[in-house]
Amino acid sequence: MTISRRKFVHGSAVVATALSTPLIMGAGGKKPRVVVVGGGAGGATVAKYLAKDSKGAIDVTLVEPTRKYYTCFYSNLYIGGFRDMDSIGHSYGNLAASYGINVVHDWASGIDRDKKTVRLAGGGTLRYDRLVLSPGIDFVDGAVPGWDLSAQNRMPHAYKAGSQTELLKRQVESMKQGGTYVMVAPPNPYRCPPGPYERVSMVAHVLKQKNPKAKILVFDPKKKFSKMGLFQEGWEKHYPGMIEWLDASFTGKLDEVRPNQMEVVVGGDVTKADVCNVIPAMKAGRIVDMAGIANKKGWAPVVPATMQSRMDPNIHVLGDASHQGDMPKSGFSANSQAKVASNAIRAALTGSKLFPARFSNTCWSLVATNDGIKVGASYKATEEKIAKVSGFVSKTGEDAALRKKTYEESIGWYNGITADMFG
Repeated sequence: MTISRRKFVHGSAVVATALSTPLIMGAGGKKPRVVVVGGGAGGATVAKYLAKDSKGAIDVTLVEPTRKYYTCFYSNLYIGGFRDMDSIGHSYGNLAASYGINVVHDWASGIDRDKKTVRLAGGGTLRYDRLVLSPGIDFVDGAVPGWDLSAQNRMPHAYKAGSQTELLKRQVESMKQGGTYVMVAPPNPYRCPPGPYERVSMVAHVLKQKNPKAKILVFDPKKKFSKMGLFQEGWEKHYPGMIEWLDASFTGKLDEVRPNQMEVVVGGDVTKADVCNVIPAMKAGRIVDMAGIANKKGWAPVVPATMQSRMDPNIHVLGDASHQGDMPKSGFSANSQAKVASNAIRAALTGSKLFPARFSNTCWSLVATNDGIKVGASYKATEEKIAKVSGFVSKTGEDAALRKKTYEESIGWYNGITADMFG
């Protein structure tokens, strides 16, 4: 089934319409105020739906430091040469112009949960009745010995789309003939489970054309990964002999990386890299920890039916930053969770009807030209977690026509979700 923009917007989650119920006034007798921190797939979506469906009954402010948002999903296709950078960049102008959202381009630098305020790096303070945090991910300090953010230009992570993505693409295209691209893959859980392996595919696609004798080494702490059989089948078909995936049972643990020498030391053996893509262990964006609602592993536990923090009912956490159960950390997941949270917040602040929470997710990946694969599922909220109800995944051995259709379906989804996020 091909996903059109219309089907995605109206079918990916519950999108509730506001009912004619009395407005629950915020502090001081004013309209209730919702502040959203983070303008990605979760934050932009929840801000839009709160403003649109409340028909002006809720004052919505979106705090996002960047004026143009580059989607992490589809950024691998930019590396592979299937998209240009402008095609994955989106502005916030329409959210302000069409929906009346107060878009503030600044960093949220602190949260006072008692006073219900968000402090901005520029010096301002925003009051809220409900706060939504959708800050994406940050990296765990020391997760990769020898690497920190000061080394990201030598060994880019490219797991926050933008300048890092452009840098990695340039490095791949400039590799010496017959050189070696090394990826240090992340441990679970992390943003976009198939993402590193789609990236390997896209790097291989570039090297096959520009540098066919180059090698790709993947050092992985995991014994398996999302869509593993599908990717490995595709690598053997399209890039035979180029990609070597190695987990710790073969190599031993990662000892360190040496950015200045462009070396990776694994199990005592030193590998010289021409390009080294280090993707460290991840945690919720820093503002979650600053708010005091992170667990010991750095994620924010939430109530599945509403995406409310288990530590503060006035805060909702969406997307990558949340610890919610079975849903993967993906743009589709964040968008789906945002619609559930919007419904719950409107019900609490305006008395509108609260609909049962339903969630869905699909992750598409491109292995080579017109060779698309996918995995997805539907979910429900239980007391303990967002629980998987049913799922699907592409099969090995599918014919070329089906794989092409899957790729074309992903294009429809991308157009649909970005329209849904930014209006």
